[in-house]
Amino acid sequence: MGETERFEAERPRLVRLAVGVLHDHAEAEDVVQQAWLRLARTDAEIANLPGWLTTATTRLCLDRLRSRTPRPTDRTDKSALVPDVADDVVLADTVGVALRVVLERLTPPERVAFVLKDSFGFEFDAIAAILEVTPAAARKLASRARAKVRQPASQGGPADWEVVDAFMAAARQGDFERLMLLLAPDAFVTADADATRAGTPEHIAGRQQVATFFNGSAHAALPVFVDERPAAAWFHRGDALVLFDFAVAGGQVTAITFRADPEVLSRVSRRHGEHRRD
Repeated sequence: MGETERFEAERPRLVRLAVGVLHDHAEAEDVVQQAWLRLARTDAEIANLPGWLTTATTRLCLDRLRSRTPRPTDRTDKSALVPDVADDVVLADTVGVALRVVLERLTPPERVAFVLKDSFGFEFDAIAAILEVTPAAARKLASRARAKVRQPASQGGPADWEVVDAFMAAARQGDFERLMLLLAPDAFVTADADATRAGTPEHIAGRQQVATFFNGSAHAALPVFVDERPAAAWFHRGDALVLFDFAVAGGQVTAITFRADPEVLSRVSRRHGEHRRD
């Protein structure tokens, strides 16, 4: 296999990595193309092409982050969102709002360390080599990033409804990397007896397992409130059948409980508008 073919085989992975860091698909594609141009210009023999491309792509992402100048117009105007809970464009905007709020609190090195470790499972030795710091420093960057991500909404984090809707949109779109970002490391799923009888899993433990379960699923779920909490639910002929009851802390989902108890479902109401609330 020639160098071009080997690069093209790596391209989808590199784009996913760049999107995870930059949260901008067009910019990610551009960065990966720059990595290809760097590869084409190098005369050095490359023993580990995937590793070389990962490092080149991530460092190019880091350069992009460092060169960005914050502009108020870059953020989505939530008041302009169309009040239609079934509109995928609105849900995509919601994902952007929630994840930008979370990630833009981080410095470029923190953001790279956080995404590489928490979304892609890189070891700290590899992250350190990419960032050109020590493994201990890479670990501290990731730790500081997690602390910032988990700050409560009153300190600049996304509102709970943004996190819930971002999670459901990522699930529906099959965006595994975003699901991983939006889930706390010790996130879990449980279900009440009625929901279990309806076919939901009784228990799922761990970010990876929860993200895998939801990845590409929940297409029919709609935004709701239950006891003033933002949630989601499956409906049939206008009636809620199964509630997705979320626990959110610091901009991440910590737990999801499937509920089908009739008394609980009687308290479910649809959400619309800016906060997806009737």
